[in-house]
Amino acid sequence: MLSTDRRLLPHAAAWFGVLCLLAVLCFHYPEVLTSQEFRSVYTSDFARGLLLFGFVATFLVGTVAILAGQRRRIALIGLVAASLAVFLGGAAVPMDKVAATPYSLGVDWFILSLFFSAVVFIPLEHYLAHRPHAILRAGWRTDVCYFFLSHVLVQFILIVVTTTTTTVAAAIAIDPVKEVVIGFPLWAQFLLAVFAADLAQATLHRAYHRIKTLWRFHAVHHSSRDLDWLAGSRVHLVETVLTRSIVLLPLMVLGFSTAAINAYVILVGLQAVVAHANIGVRFGWLEYLVVLPRYHHWHHARHVDYWDRNYAIHLPIVDMLMGSFKLPRDGSWPQEYGVLKLETVPRGLVAQTLMPFRGDREYEEHVA
Repeated sequence: MLSTDRRLLPHAAAWFGVLCLLAVLCFHYPEVLTSQEFRSVYTSDFARGLLLFGFVATFLVGTVAILAGQRRRIALIGLVAASLAVFLGGAAVPMDKVAATPYSLGVDWFILSLFFSAVVFIPLEHYLAHRPHAILRAGWRTDVCYFFLSHVLVQFILIVVTTTTTTVAAAIAIDPVKEVVIGFPLWAQFLLAVFAADLAQATLHRAYHRIKTLWRFHAVHHSSRDLDWLAGSRVHLVETVLTRSIVLLPLMVLGFSTAAINAYVILVGLQAVVAHANIGVRFGWLEYLVVLPRYHHWHHARHVDYWDRNYAIHLPIVDMLMGSFKLPRDGSWPQEYGVLKLETVPRGLVAQTLMPFRGDREYEEHVA
């Protein structure tokens, strides 16, 4: 599929060029465009080296696409964006020490996350796909928009989540329990945090499917007709805030250390991508211990027998305890994905964002 999709080269050039331009703007306005929490993860030298790679890739891939006559206008977008980035200083833009700011956008987080996720998962899904489809499959633009918003607005989401969760946790926390939990070694805290968070997430996840008001938001996530590493980003903003708040709450109430919570946050970010990935590898007995692609893909199956199954995102044992575990033993995969009534979810980010608030629409019944 990498070699047969004639849209790939021009779109790759366009995305490389746009990312280069965004990166240069980050060098010019780091206080506003880069996430405070993420700045310490990488160095400016690393960012400059990656930017130089982006310039080379843009001009090389864009030129090849134009010479090959493959959607020249799209390829030209990348070349123009990269040229503008060079005009604005390119990788040579000087940058002083970044001052702390109360609010900022996570454009740097978006650039790095999109780049490395694509580099890792596009080849994996090409060679290991259980159901091959084009990289630029239907709906990819919508999912990129969701990916962009969830990363760029990460600090604002964290502020809302932390504020509400901290207030509630302080009111219901039990100090003796917190003292016991904080006394556990870090590895034990991490394992317990994964179980506690997954139990909270699965309980809320079931509510998303069984309560019509909540399903209106969650239906957006289930509207993806093709699952891959990018499809997991399609989540309504209201659901994002609600889920992160509910999942974080038991971790704060029980008193897990900051290191344990940070380790869990890294895991959930990685596993959310892996669970949706189009990777058709059989993992044998591991599929009953850890949530892997085939397990979660059945949750997204456009099949009435599975709409109320496989809510866990980390541990299948959570579904076993809840009575919602269901996984074919023959190693089969779903034939189709999406909500049961396709017409109930519109296309596009704006329409999907407004959809839950349109009370005059007919919604799919997912209420027990």
